[in-house]
This record gives sequence, structure tokens and C-alpha cells, in this order.
Amino acid sequence: MTSYKGYLLDLDGTIFRGGEAIPGAAAWISYLKEQGIPYLYLTNNSSASPEHVAARLCGMGIEAEPREVYTSAMATAAYLRERAAAGTKVYMIGEDGLYQELLASGFVLTAEDPDFVVVGIDRSFTYEKLAAAARAVRGGAVFVATNADAALPTERGLYPGSGSLVAAVSLAAAAQPVVIGKPQPIIVRYALERLGTREDETLIVGDNLHTDIEAGANAGLDSLLVLTGYSTRAEAAIHPVRPTHIAEDLADWQKRVSD
Repeated sequence: MTSYKGYLLDLDGTIFRGGEAIPGAAAWISYLKEQGIPYLYLTNNSSASPEHVAARLCGMGIEAEPREVYTSAMATAAYLRERAAAGTKVYMIGEDGLYQELLASGFVLTAEDPDFVVVGIDRSFTYEKLAAAARAVRGGAVFVATNADAALPTERGLYPGSGSLVAAVSLAAAAQPVVIGKPQPIIVRYALERLGTREDETLIVGDNLHTDIEAGANAGLDSLLVLTGYSTRAEAAIHPVRPTHIAEDLADWQKRVSD
């Protein structure tokens, strides 16, 4: 078994399901800490701050600190910082996690002649927000999406995700966005910079072939599909992008790497 020096860990379907930790997840995190192996919780969720994510994990009995969380909102802010100075005007469709990251980066959040339009999950999405975003993009603003996830898993089933809102803006503005989150390599590149490990020594772990596993392939990382969430072993066998490893869950993986 390859000895990886760093891990990028998906959350929903990998570490927890709904409001409960998946069996074996807490023990896996403890193992990584004991072995001194760095890791990040890597999530396409742009609505929550790292502090909120860490607190939620701790409430499930899983060790977590804000510095161990990397969200698509953080990656989106980093992407904009590479291309624009503080004071640049941004029109945002999103929630508190994205709002805080853009504000902390020094951007001015406004609908008046923005240079960028950033779209993330927004459960208060309205026709007026759609019209403002489409108008700005048609006027020349750069269109950026935190992620393109069509559906959002909830305890009541699948709800429209950020990608559904992105699709509405894209259709209204006749433009395609720059997508930051998984499966795009942009978020992985930023996460690796924070983690401090190279592509060839880092494993990305997740339950979704279309986001986590494809993100690994797009960014040059080995991948581990855990069968505790979205994708199945049968789907993995026919998916165009195959995971490097498959495990029943994180407990199964821990047994393999520690034997």
C-alpha cells in the first residue's frame, strides 16, 4: 500500500452523513493525528465558515479545527485575489461563508458595475438576484462559480445545489463561468498549497466519482472512493475516471494502511 504524506478529505458522505458521523471516521482522524500525517477537510460547501464546519464536526465527536477546513468559498476568494486588488467590486450570490471570505479579502460587494460576479449556494435566491447577475455578466463582469454541484444533500433528500443557480445565471447571461470547486483542479491546487504536500504524495478521499474522484484525476492526485455515500462500486467499474483505490469506509482503509 502506497504511503501517502497528506490527505484531502471530503465531508458529506465520507466523514458524516446528515447529522451523524460515519462509523470509523473519528478513529481515522485520530490515526492521522497520531501518525503526524497532515490533512484538510476539503468541501464544495461555500455557505459555512471554517469555524462553523469545525464546530459541526466536533459536535459529532470528530476532532476538527478551523485551520483544518478548506472550502470552495476560501478557494474562490483566493482565485479572485490572484486576479484583482482589494477594493475591486464583486457582485455575490451566496451565503455567509462566501460573504465573509470575500469581505476579508478586501473586495467591495455591490451590484453596481461589478468586475466579478460570484455565484454560490444561496437559499434566498430571487429573480432580482438573477437579473442583477446576468446584467453584470453581459456587461463584461467575469463570471465565477464556487462549484457546479447540481444537487445539495439534505436530511429531506436532494435539494437544488449551487450548480442549479449557476446554470440559471449562465443561461440568462449566455456565458459559462470559471468553476472553482471539485472536480476542477483549482480548489485542489490551493488546498495543496495550504497542506504543504505534492500531488504525487497526496490522496484525495471522497464518496462521489463525479466530484472527488474526478478532482483527483484532474489535479494529478491518487484517489480513494469510499462506499459510504453517493457512488457505488458498480458505478466505479464503468465510470470514465476510475479511482485509484476503493474501500468500504474509512475504517476499512485505516486497516489497510496500518497493517
